[in-house]
Amino acid sequence: MFGRFAVASQSKLVAPVLLGSLVGAGTVMYIWQRDRAAEAHADKKHRGVLLFGAPGSGKGTQAEFLKEKYGMVHLSTGDILRAEVAAKSELGQKAKDFMDRGALVPDDLIIGMIKQHLVNAGDKGWILDGMPRTQVQAQALDAMGCTPDIMFVLDVPDEELVERIVGRRNDPETGKIYHLKFSPPTDQAVIDRLKQRSDDTEEKLRPRLVAYHQNLNPIVSYYGDKVVRIKGNQPSKHVWAIIDKHLSE
Repeated sequence: MFGRFAVASQSKLVAPVLLGSLVGAGTVMYIWQRDRAAEAHADKKHRGVLLFGAPGSGKGTQAEFLKEKYGMVHLSTGDILRAEVAAKSELGQKAKDFMDRGALVPDDLIIGMIKQHLVNAGDKGWILDGMPRTQVQAQALDAMGCTPDIMFVLDVPDEELVERIVGRRNDPETGKIYHLKFSPPTDQAVIDRLKQRSDDTEEKLRPRLVAYHQNLNPIVSYYGDKVVRIKGNQPSKHVWAIIDKHLSE
């Protein structure tokens, strides 16, 4: 009688040895793992992080730091868009026309692509890079239950962004990103196969910067006190130190 009552009403107070004798070691392990998982979930203060900035502001670099330390899932709308285009999906084909012109991809296409990826992030938490770019997208995220806990805005002067973007090159075999001035490859074989993305030109970047500045203040206002603005034209490790400090507080 005492044993049944203890299991039913005081399971958290009963010693593991007693529980093991009553319901088996497997149940003890399940309860222990469940409680530890709940504790781990509670310890993670930030389930959703937004990285906001113009093309070339360093969002991808900071996302890699976040992934490495916090184990969060990085969702880059640019990467997802390019994957959809490469796969020649219906959404990808529609998006390609806008990307080739250097125009912003419409809200409905972006939202349709990102929704399932956010759901798949599960309990790991997510880093969203490249969305929202408009208030409509921000509202759509809220409607999906994907409201961020904090938003980092990386501010970089336009002329520096142009230099960063125009000199950027991609290794099609490894996917690694290089820069002809700041981080060029040393292997001639790699140099020979480098490719420039179709939208990494000044001609296509300028309209994207105009659109970015038009949407910046409305997005910052929408998220209010969740926003942390950082000067992005400093060494990436310095930017990361600021981000990490905020996430650790």
